[in-house]
Amino acid sequence: MENVKEVLTKKSKKSKLEQRGKIISFLCISIIVLVVLSIFYFVASKGLATFFVDKVNVFDFLFGTEWNPSQVGSDGQPMVGALPMIVGSFLVTFLSAIVATPFAIGAAVFMVEISPKNGQKLLQPVIELLVGIPSVVYGFIGLSIIVPVIRALFGGTGFGILAGTFVLFVMILPTVTTMTVDALKAVPRHYREASLALGATRWQTIYKVVLRAAIPGILTAVVFGMARAFGEALAIQMVIGNAALMPTSLVTPASTLTSILTMGIGNTIMGTVENNVLWSLALILLLMSLIFNIVIRLIGKKGAMK
Repeated sequence: MENVKEVLTKKSKKSKLEQRGKIISFLCISIIVLVVLSIFYFVASKGLATFFVDKVNVFDFLFGTEWNPSQVGSDGQPMVGALPMIVGSFLVTFLSAIVATPFAIGAAVFMVEISPKNGQKLLQPVIELLVGIPSVVYGFIGLSIIVPVIRALFGGTGFGILAGTFVLFVMILPTVTTMTVDALKAVPRHYREASLALGATRWQTIYKVVLRAAIPGILTAVVFGMARAFGEALAIQMVIGNAALMPTSLVTPASTLTSILTMGIGNTIMGTVENNVLWSLALILLLMSLIFNIVIRLIGKKGAMK
């Protein structure tokens, strides 16, 4: 009887493997969470030093328009107005998303609704190729082609928000297109069949049924593309002009948070005002990525509720 009880209470090999797998999974998740929290703590501690150690006013930093950390203004504070870079980052992000979204939706509709076979043969390899191209190649193409064309058409140097928009448009197009394709494929087939059965044409079904049902997925794709554009550094640095000035037009040199960071982080000494304000810019980027993720989750929950 005792042997039977021992056999019944003894853990099997499969249960031991399952428990071992749970422990390994928990450890991996814990490491990931620890790494993320460590990154947040490190960037926040460095970025907040601008305000707590160097005593820079938060509003002067966020809304000031003069950027020259090595000099002091008439008020005795360092000239560290980050508004030109913040405005530049948001401008190129929103404009590139506005330009890329119609192209992405059109390509996705062609690949899913109009000609799936030709779409898989023609567009899919092109999208995969665009994803694999390094950022420096996009920047070099923009520097060699887009900037001279803008210079010839609008005058000036050719560097600016418009050149950055075109470069980022091509860079985020594969991301938005791929996720839009997935969103269209997720629309149930009986939606299309019911619409056609009621007498709707093919285009009416695509526009009024399929696209509307896929709106949460499409919005998620656009936000992902914006997050990608907001954090891009090397390519945008090569074509925007890197002038820490408030943008007065789309064809005048400007700057973004990432372009100023990549240019200045290697030329400053750790712990100085010049270095701390760059970490503050990095903190803004980190917070913006967090906001983008929150927006994506909210859109996903809204779509799930429907």
